[in-house]
Amino acid sequence: MKTRRVFISGGGTGGHLYPALVLGRALRDAEPGLEIVFIGSRRAAEQRILASQNVRSIAMAIEGLKGRGLRSIRGLFLLPGAFLKSLSLLVRFKPVLVVGVGGYSSGPVVLTAAWLRKPTLIMEQNVRPGFTNRMLARWVKRAVVAFDESLPFFKGKGVRLGNPVRDEFSGLPPRRPSPALRILIFGGSQGSHVLNQALAAALPDLSGVKDRLAFVHQTGPDDLQMVRRAYAETGFAGAMIKPYFDDMPARLGWADLIIARAGATTCAELIAAGRASVLVPFAGAAEGHQAGNAAAMAKSGGAEVLDEADLTPLRLAGAIRNFLDNPRRLEAMEKALQPLKTPAAAGQIAALCLALMKGGKEE
Repeated sequence: MKTRRVFISGGGTGGHLYPALVLGRALRDAEPGLEIVFIGSRRAAEQRILASQNVRSIAMAIEGLKGRGLRSIRGLFLLPGAFLKSLSLLVRFKPVLVVGVGGYSSGPVVLTAAWLRKPTLIMEQNVRPGFTNRMLARWVKRAVVAFDESLPFFKGKGVRLGNPVRDEFSGLPPRRPSPALRILIFGGSQGSHVLNQALAAALPDLSGVKDRLAFVHQTGPDDLQMVRRAYAETGFAGAMIKPYFDDMPARLGWADLIIARAGATTCAELIAAGRASVLVPFAGAAEGHQAGNAAAMAKSGGAEVLDEADLTPLRLAGAIRNFLDNPRRLEAMEKALQPLKTPAAAGQIAALCLALMKGGKEE
């Protein structure tokens, strides 16, 4: 019996890659003999994540086209080669299913697979689909989305099954109240200079209530010393400040309130963990993706949104003080996140993948 293979294509950021890796594990759990091949770009960060997971991956020479100015010209020149590479890989490996997880590197692989009449599925983690997934929508068999607001973009092909996150997030126990408001601040693996600066500048206004606050802060490498100095100078000696936390599920489980960006994976992890948040969408995110995600979270009642333009130290300190003065808000926001949860998202998406594979032609 020949090995059955699935291509999972896309990436460029952890927000695309981590759901892809979770889905890959769910597919192997459902069909242990299945071989998963990840196909993405040559970006160093992407290759580092894939290497750390010990998975089979293939890198293509491809770059983005959207929002890159003159650099888009280079991306256009690379496109024909990416399509030829995609065709070569599809003919060579004969996958029974091709999944696109978003990002520019998924486009040529998924589109070529659709032209070859192979079963195809795309995953859209953001409220507003990205450029690549919008272009692929007419060609693919099915589209999995994380928010109901995304369904109209896919004209009957979409199904809301959620954004797969690691079991450690969805398995967290309910929050237990504590005497101090426990706050987790992070801006992705590289940190957020905007969040770091705003929080550091807000600390003097919070020093009078420092005995009622506990901070854990992921800064990224660049702002580590600046942030540590700000906490020390304002008397927050117990704050835990590191450039990166490997145990983010545990940190989320510890926290009462999260202050973070509004990337799709961050939102999915907050929903799965059932934790209230103050979201500051990245103003430079492509096509306003983070603003759309934050708006959906706020509409549910599970998050408060502070736009970058409004992120003054006083506004941020005021938001924190408001939670101190109204602790029941946390419980209300946690309850508001419940309707957004999609239990066993990875397993449900894997089941859909297996159904598509049965409808496709085995090689």
